[in-house]
Amino acid sequence: MDRIRVKASATSANLGAGFDVLGLALDEPYDVIEVEPADRLAIKVIGVGSESIPLDPERNTAGLVAKEMGRDVLITIYSGIRPASGLGSSAAPAAGVAFAINELFSLGYTREELVPIAARGEVAAAGVAHADNVGPCLMGGLTIVCGGQAESLEMPEVGVVAIMPDVKVSTRMAREALPACIPLKEMVQNVSKACMLVAGAAKKDPYLIGRSLADSFNEKYRSPLIKGYEGVKAGAMREGAYGVAISGSGPTMIALCPRDRAKAIEKAMRGEFLSYGISCESFVTRVGKGVEVI
Repeated sequence: MDRIRVKASATSANLGAGFDVLGLALDEPYDVIEVEPADRLAIKVIGVGSESIPLDPERNTAGLVAKEMGRDVLITIYSGIRPASGLGSSAAPAAGVAFAINELFSLGYTREELVPIAARGEVAAAGVAHADNVGPCLMGGLTIVCGGQAESLEMPEVGVVAIMPDVKVSTRMAREALPACIPLKEMVQNVSKACMLVAGAAKKDPYLIGRSLADSFNEKYRSPLIKGYEGVKAGAMREGAYGVAISGSGPTMIALCPRDRAKAIEKAMRGEFLSYGISCESFVTRVGKGVEVI
């Protein structure tokens, strides 16, 4: 094999109370990543937000992963995930390249073993290695990460509506909105919500999952950064969504819903943002299966 081409999908981290622990793989949007052996490590980026994505391997998540794996390759990223959207735009290239290099050079890593390797690529984007986006991108479904360990649960059949408003919310801004300490009662509420969400996935109960998306931490402190948040959430719930959450650090919001209600929910959420004078992009999708060769 002299070249490999993979699909690395968007992800939604946190899922309400699962801050820095839970992540969900989406089927769309996604990056397509090509990797081939080369004399030196080099990166090309084409597509959505390409002008803002660094080509220097030391500053690119995919480049750091290739260096970590000790391979000189040419990486071509066909970007389909808008940067700074809260949909794991930096994680998809990291996870995709880790998977691609593993397959191309027959290194023999499992998907679980690739998670901490891909997480090191996130240093280029966030300054720290974290796995709540690369985990689901590699493994699919609902992923729980703890240190270097990642476990994936299959989700019940649900629709996913992702709404990306034209609102700027940087990861740094979203981090600064969070308090350094939270009250004990609030911590207990968040832990219980996160546990119930995992229980909902294990029981294949979309209603329990939906009820567990509402939290007292990520939503409480970050929703004020997204103009129209309450109205958009209410619109989705009115049309039959199981639940709504901020995706990652925002500004994207996701609704989990019955597949046959997804289009109506998308329309309602878009309409609410438009009522505030905010344009948006949207995706009606489903839970993803993880990085795959195409």
